[in-house]
Amino acid sequence: QVQLVESGGGLGQAGGSLRLSCAASGSFFSINTMVWYRQAPGKQRELVATITSGGTTNYVDSVKGRFTISRDDAKNTVYLQMNSLKPEDTAVYYCYAIVNHDTKNRYAYWGQGTQVTVSS
Repeated sequence: QVQLVESGGGLGQAGGSLRLSCAASGSFFSINTMVWYRQAPGKQRELVATITSGGTTNYVDSVKGRFTISRDDAKNTVYLQMNSLKPEDTAVYYCYAIVNHDTKNRYAYWGQGTQVTVSS
Protein backbone atom coordinates (compact mmCIF):
# COMPACT_ATOMS: atom_id res chain seq x y z
CA GLN A 1 0.00 0.00 0.00
CA VAL A 2 1.20 3.48 -0.86
CA GLN A 3 0.27 6.64 0.99
CA LEU A 4 0.56 10.18 -0.28
CA VAL A 5 0.65 12.83 2.41
CA GLU A 6 0.37 16.50 1.51
CA SER A 7 1.57 19.36 3.65
CA GLY A 8 2.21 23.07 3.38
CA GLY A 9 -1.28 24.36 2.80
CA GLY A 10 -2.84 27.13 4.81
CA LEU A 11 -3.66 30.79 4.57
CA GLY A 12 -1.79 33.00 2.15
CA GLN A 13 -2.14 36.56 1.02
CA ALA A 14 -2.67 37.75 -2.52
CA GLY A 15 0.73 38.28 -4.06
CA GLY A 16 2.36 35.97 -1.55
CA SER A 17 3.74 32.47 -1.75
CA LEU A 18 3.07 29.01 -0.40
CA ARG A 19 4.87 25.74 -0.97
CA LEU A 20 3.06 22.42 -0.98
CA SER A 21 4.75 19.08 -0.48
CA CYS A 22 3.51 15.57 -1.12
CA ALA A 23 5.51 12.64 0.20
CA ALA A 24 4.93 9.07 -0.87
CA SER A 25 5.50 6.25 1.55
CA GLY A 26 5.09 2.49 1.44
CA SER A 27 6.51 -0.30 -0.62
CA PHE A 28 7.05 0.37 -4.30
CA PHE A 29 9.66 0.31 -7.03
CA SER A 30 9.50 3.88 -8.34
CA ILE A 31 7.14 6.75 -9.05
CA ASN A 32 6.13 7.67 -12.56
CA THR A 33 4.16 10.85 -13.19
CA MET A 34 3.23 13.08 -10.26
CA VAL A 35 0.40 15.57 -10.45
CA TRP A 36 -1.18 18.37 -8.46
CA TYR A 37 -4.92 18.87 -8.79
CA ARG A 38 -7.16 21.37 -7.05
CA GLN A 39 -10.85 21.68 -6.36
CA ALA A 40 -12.50 24.93 -5.44
CA PRO A 41 -15.90 25.00 -3.74
CA GLY A 42 -18.66 24.24 -6.21
CA LYS A 43 -16.22 23.48 -9.02
CA GLN A 44 -14.84 20.36 -10.63
CA ARG A 45 -11.40 19.10 -9.77
CA GLU A 46 -8.84 20.74 -12.02
CA LEU A 47 -5.40 19.55 -13.06
CA VAL A 48 -2.87 22.18 -12.02
CA ALA A 49 0.58 20.79 -12.87
CA THR A 50 2.28 17.55 -13.84
CA ILE A 51 5.84 16.31 -13.76
CA THR A 52 7.03 13.11 -15.40
CA SER A 53 9.76 10.82 -14.14
CA GLY A 54 12.03 12.49 -16.65
CA GLY A 55 11.27 15.94 -15.28
CA THR A 56 8.99 17.21 -18.03
CA THR A 57 6.46 19.65 -16.61
CA ASN A 58 3.11 21.00 -17.74
CA TYR A 59 0.79 23.57 -16.22
CA VAL A 60 -2.76 24.76 -16.58
CA ASP A 61 -2.73 28.19 -18.22
CA SER A 62 -4.03 29.97 -15.13
CA VAL A 63 -0.89 29.14 -13.12
CA LYS A 64 1.81 29.36 -15.77
CA GLY A 65 4.57 31.67 -14.70
CA ARG A 66 3.39 31.61 -11.08
CA PHE A 67 3.54 27.98 -9.98
CA THR A 68 6.45 25.56 -10.25
CA ILE A 69 6.22 21.81 -9.83
CA SER A 70 9.33 19.86 -8.91
CA ARG A 71 10.24 16.49 -7.47
CA ASP A 72 12.91 14.90 -5.33
CA ASP A 73 13.01 11.21 -6.16
CA ALA A 74 15.40 10.46 -3.32
CA LYS A 75 12.67 11.62 -0.96
CA ASN A 76 9.74 10.37 -3.06
CA THR A 77 8.34 13.85 -2.81
CA VAL A 78 6.71 16.29 -5.21
CA TYR A 79 6.49 20.02 -4.53
CA LEU A 80 4.33 22.85 -5.77
CA GLN A 81 5.84 26.30 -5.30
CA MET A 82 3.03 28.81 -5.60
CA ASN A 83 4.02 32.44 -6.10
CA SER A 84 1.99 35.55 -6.87
CA LEU A 85 -1.02 33.94 -5.25
CA LYS A 86 -4.49 35.06 -6.24
CA PRO A 87 -7.79 34.62 -4.38
CA GLU A 88 -8.92 32.35 -7.22
CA ASP A 89 -6.16 29.92 -6.24
CA THR A 90 -8.21 29.10 -3.15
CA ALA A 91 -8.99 25.39 -3.26
CA VAL A 92 -8.21 22.02 -1.79
CA TYR A 93 -5.02 20.81 -3.46
CA TYR A 94 -4.58 17.11 -4.09
CA CYS A 95 -1.49 15.14 -4.93
CA TYR A 96 -1.80 12.28 -7.42
CA ALA A 97 0.91 9.82 -8.36
CA ILE A 98 1.30 6.88 -10.68
CA VAL A 99 3.41 4.37 -8.79
CA ASN A 100 5.33 1.48 -10.25
CA HIS A 101 5.08 -1.51 -7.94
CA ASP A 102 7.32 -3.56 -10.19
CA THR A 103 8.25 -3.65 -13.87
CA LYS A 104 4.74 -4.67 -14.88
CA ASN A 105 2.28 -3.26 -12.36
CA ARG A 106 1.48 0.37 -11.75
CA TYR A 107 -1.33 1.98 -9.79
CA ALA A 108 -2.56 5.49 -9.19
CA TYR A 109 -2.93 7.01 -5.75
CA TRP A 110 -4.45 10.18 -4.32
CA GLY A 111 -3.45 12.18 -1.31
CA GLN A 112 -6.01 13.38 1.21
CA GLY A 113 -5.82 17.00 0.11
CA THR A 114 -4.60 20.18 1.73
CA GLN A 115 -6.56 23.42 1.94
CA VAL A 116 -5.09 26.57 0.43
CA THR A 117 -6.91 29.82 1.13
CA VAL A 118 -5.74 33.08 -0.39
CA SER A 119 -7.03 36.32 1.05
CA SER A 120 -7.26 39.51 -0.98
